[in-house]
Amino acid sequence: MRPPWSSRPRHGNQRFVRRETLDVKRDSGNGRSRYTFHLSRFTFHVCERARRDTTTRLLLLLLLILGAIVVTLPPAMAAAPTAPTGSALEQEATAAFNRAEYDHVLQLWYSIPPETTASKPLIRLAFQSALKLGRPEEAFTLYQRLIPTGQPDDPALLGPLALSFLTSHVRDPQEHVRIEAYTILAELGLSDIQAVLEDGLLDASVLVRARAADAIGKAGLAGKSGPLRRALSDATPPVRIAAMNALSEANVTDIMPYLIEVARRDDGPEGIFASAALYRLGKQDMLTDITGAATLPEPDVRMAALGVLGRLKRPSSLSVLSQGVYDPEPSVRAFAAGALGDYGQAGGVAPLTHALGDEIARVRAVAAQSLGRLGIRENHPLLQALTRDASMQVRASAVEGLLRLGDTSAIALVADLAKHPDPSIRTAAAHALGATADKEAVTILQALLQDKQPQPRLFAAKALGATGAPVLPLLKIALQDSDIAVRLAAAGSLLQQLRHSTPVPKVRQPKR
Repeated sequence: MRPPWSSRPRHGNQRFVRRETLDVKRDSGNGRSRYTFHLSRFTFHVCERARRDTTTRLLLLLLLILGAIVVTLPPAMAAAPTAPTGSALEQEATAAFNRAEYDHVLQLWYSIPPETTASKPLIRLAFQSALKLGRPEEAFTLYQRLIPTGQPDDPALLGPLALSFLTSHVRDPQEHVRIEAYTILAELGLSDIQAVLEDGLLDASVLVRARAADAIGKAGLAGKSGPLRRALSDATPPVRIAAMNALSEANVTDIMPYLIEVARRDDGPEGIFASAALYRLGKQDMLTDITGAATLPEPDVRMAALGVLGRLKRPSSLSVLSQGVYDPEPSVRAFAAGALGDYGQAGGVAPLTHALGDEIARVRAVAAQSLGRLGIRENHPLLQALTRDASMQVRASAVEGLLRLGDTSAIALVADLAKHPDPSIRTAAAHALGATADKEAVTILQALLQDKQPQPRLFAAKALGATGAPVLPLLKIALQDSDIAVRLAAAGSLLQQLRHSTPVPKVRQPKR
């Protein structure tokens, strides 16, 4: 007669009982023995008859033993996983990503216990999902998992990450953040984000709309942007002026009737910019009107005319620009000094030299910057003398001018300014360092990235974009700054560093 536990299941009086089995594996790694318990379930048939008490007692004893083992196991050993792991989880995440269920991908990612080692493909899926959802801070944490500190960066991942920091904040609740985002996008001149730039033309902020119009023009998109044309009807002059500038620089001639009407009826700055736009589109006679406006009674009109003449760079405009540094209004004199820097010709040295002795520090500072922008080394003694000016702002501008002339010895001077107790002076020092690609400047900028005030950190992050030194590690640190504007500046500088060797990354266009 067979033992009861070896009998085969038969039809009739029988029950189905679920039983737990216990597998014990021994691991001798690291020189020490440890045992891992794995519980697996299966269903088998037990032919139970009322008269077989021996079988019943054995089953009860077995279940009691297994129950005691489960109770005494540590929680990590006893708990069965509630979510798929390994390749199964990766397959589920891939399927969710392909269905554009990016939230679900991140939910799967966050369901993994912290001590679990995730696969690189799974981390990459979570990284890409965070970018798709416009959550760059989360994506950056995942990037650090993909590319640990000390390993070479992956431009194919870092570029889209940096761009996401900018595009994900173009609708930030804070106006200054949106302004900063569009200002940086304008500086980058990215043509693959047309929808993002045009979205800015609908912003409630006048400055954001103006920055967006400027960005569209610098991206080379003005000629095919319908929203930019409609911005000519914006309720505010700054936006209409930005649209006129962008469209005329793109040689969009069909706006000429509109420009002629504005130039005819408007006697203020808007009329000046309309005349400048007409000049760019071929109406050479408009230069006379602009030149005459530089002597009109209204200071804002004179400033607009001087600014336009400086950017147009016509030789006949030098005399008017030079006369501007003698204007009775300090703001107009400062504007004239800046316009002479835009003009960029040696003929501007004499009027700028005069402006260096102006009684207003702001005028002297702008003149020093413009002298540096002219790139004439003979101006070195003039700038060197200004490094002893009574105004620290003027000293910072003089150092910037010297750096633009290639005088790296001025870095020692800016190092002192970077330690000044006034945060505005430290900010000016960081701005000045943006005029040089010298590696010695990086050490000072690195210290300014740790400044207690956000403005020095902001300009330090901007300045790092121009240097030729390996600064990606510093900029990645700045991506974690407590101030969002600093993070945006760091992202812009990262893109500047990457764009020389890699194509500009594409971004998902937002739906309005």
